[in-house]
Amino acid sequence: MKYSSLICTFLICLLFTSGCFAADTQKPNFIIIFTDDQGYNDLGCFGSPNIKTPNIDQMAAEGMKLTSFYAQTVCGPSRAALMTGSYPLRNARNDNGVAPHPKLALSEVTIAEVLKQAGYTTAMMGKWDLAGHNPEKFNANLLPADQGFDYSFFTPSSNDNRVHLIRNKTLVEMHADMSTLTRRYTDEAIQFLEGNQEQPFFLYLAHTMPHTKLAVSDEFKGQSERGLYGDVIEEIDHEVGRIQDFLKEKKLDENTYVIFMSDNGPWWIKKEHAGSAAPLRGAKTSAWEGGIRVPAIVWAPGKVPAGTQSDQVLATIDWLPTIAHLAGAETPSDRVIDGIDITEVIHGKGEELDRTFFYYQHQELRAVRKGKWKLHLPHRPEGKSIVYTKWPIHVAPEDREMFDTYVLYDLEQDIAETTNVAADYPEVVAELKAHLEWARKDIGDGEQRGANARPLGDEPYWTPNEIIKTENPDK
Repeated sequence: MKYSSLICTFLICLLFTSGCFAADTQKPNFIIIFTDDQGYNDLGCFGSPNIKTPNIDQMAAEGMKLTSFYAQTVCGPSRAALMTGSYPLRNARNDNGVAPHPKLALSEVTIAEVLKQAGYTTAMMGKWDLAGHNPEKFNANLLPADQGFDYSFFTPSSNDNRVHLIRNKTLVEMHADMSTLTRRYTDEAIQFLEGNQEQPFFLYLAHTMPHTKLAVSDEFKGQSERGLYGDVIEEIDHEVGRIQDFLKEKKLDENTYVIFMSDNGPWWIKKEHAGSAAPLRGAKTSAWEGGIRVPAIVWAPGKVPAGTQSDQVLATIDWLPTIAHLAGAETPSDRVIDGIDITEVIHGKGEELDRTFFYYQHQELRAVRKGKWKLHLPHRPEGKSIVYTKWPIHVAPEDREMFDTYVLYDLEQDIAETTNVAADYPEVVAELKAHLEWARKDIGDGEQRGANARPLGDEPYWTPNEIIKTENPDK
């Protein structure tokens, strides 16, 4: 009898130990929620006085706010940087290399492709914008299904005038009702999560909103003190809450990293339909802080310490190496990856990073940050570049300033970039100028490809849309 009891006890302990071991070694899941043109100030937890975001605020309270987090200055480059872990000017492309929105070559390796090699199931919902910026004239060989995503439900580009929806490579709806997009993307996301919760997954949810044209469902229309723009953000907040609720209900929350961020700063020219970057200077299309520094939160109960904040210089390019490390996956070894592994930072254990971050106004190198210091390059209008012919009107008149000399800001004391202190710190200017020269040679600047930029890829080509079969021609 005693012997039988001992055997029983041993078996129970063995089962318990095995269960614990399995739980400890289970690969984590990843969800990236990427909004479009949402400003630094457009969340309650980032200081908005008139937009209510209780779900995202709760996410910040249970996770970590990243307050010096950088994307890129406009939509397409920002998505390229996120997917590849590299500055966009370094990417291989199927176009001329300086167009505002890159057509990402298939030779690039995306986060999805990195994770698929480690056994992950991958999905993408929302705005793609890496195959062309026209809703009809895009390269149908460069869609999510070609870049590592097992399942996708998306629009090829922005919602400037119209939106067509594609599932994998099948056109399912022409001229979709924009007021339904935020909810429908989340419906598709939850359906994907429901069907893949027994295996490691990666979900990339890239909301079309609050890029204009703004649209919101009837449930949220007229509800925000901030008008239609606030309505849109508050609906996004609601849909973020739905995903969190699903994760908690299915007990997936303690093994899932959820990352929330925006692709660039607010679109100033859209006036009341644009967000706010306060207290930062500038907006989308600029290299001021308000154009590139975005709200960001990482949430992973039990892994990311709750109620914390990091002001370290971090960026979208960091997620590929970080997620790869957390997943036990290999990052590409045949190319330069500009992002760094920030696992220790988001786990609350990291020391201060020795980080240098470069600001590109699309293809033009504009500034560098190291620690608290930011140095802008001198620049004047050159040629017919879109940077000078089109982009200046997208920021306030006072932010269209160009420089005849190097301009230095102390972002700890002067987050709004108002006072040039270059004359007081010549040694800092000299150090940062050396970093800028390195970036110009290694990454590139303007039409100059850097020494470690990838080849542009095939000659520019368009693939007619007939290869995208129409599932419902009546829509």
